[in-house]
Amino acid sequence: MSDLSGFSPRLRPQPVHQRGIYVTVEPYDEGAHGEALWAALGGSAEAVNGLLRFFPQADFSGPADFYAWLDQQNASGNWVTRVFRAAKGGTVVGMASYMRIDEKNGVIEVGSVAHGPAMQRSPIATEVHYLMARHVFDDLAYRRYEWKCHSENAPSRASAERLGFSFEGIFRNHMVAKGKNRDTAWFSMIDSEWPAIKAAFETWLSPSNFDAAGRQLRDLKSIREASGQ
Repeated sequence: MSDLSGFSPRLRPQPVHQRGIYVTVEPYDEGAHGEALWAALGGSAEAVNGLLRFFPQADFSGPADFYAWLDQQNASGNWVTRVFRAAKGGTVVGMASYMRIDEKNGVIEVGSVAHGPAMQRSPIATEVHYLMARHVFDDLAYRRYEWKCHSENAPSRASAERLGFSFEGIFRNHMVAKGKNRDTAWFSMIDSEWPAIKAAFETWLSPSNFDAAGRQLRDLKSIREASGQ
């Protein structure tokens, strides 16, 4: 093990605006983002609850419930929510939160990931996670970055692995969510892995990696594998 006798507690995620090629990641503010975020995630209780069906909280009856939930979580000090705004057009398209922030040990989770329809299967969906991970590792020098999801959430599990998180196992009977058992899949990336993961992100996100129709020329996993990651 490395000598960590001089390790000091890390700062919490800061209220920064991160500007990428395809998206800006902004600190959540209900007045600035609430209505647009609700619309981005579906605009109705049925649509939003469907998109967030694997989230453990109760279904929302409408936007007021959604705003209250986000406000409560962020006020608790346990969450720092980020909102995604498309660079082209400036539309709010989704969100994710830094969660379970452990400054003492340099560990943090990204969770409550909600990609609205406008950002799904687009470069935005990759760049937001590059920017959030970069803040964790480069700006704040955390040691471990976690991704957790319902074990039955196949798209989330596939996304975690595509982005460079390593699968660590299933926590059985982890929680009761919406009146049902939830087993949770755990993934992580660590500081020693980040330089290679970061380089792969930057290669994939480069406009030169896309053809005139916006199709990728090389996929993220193959870029990472070519570098030995």
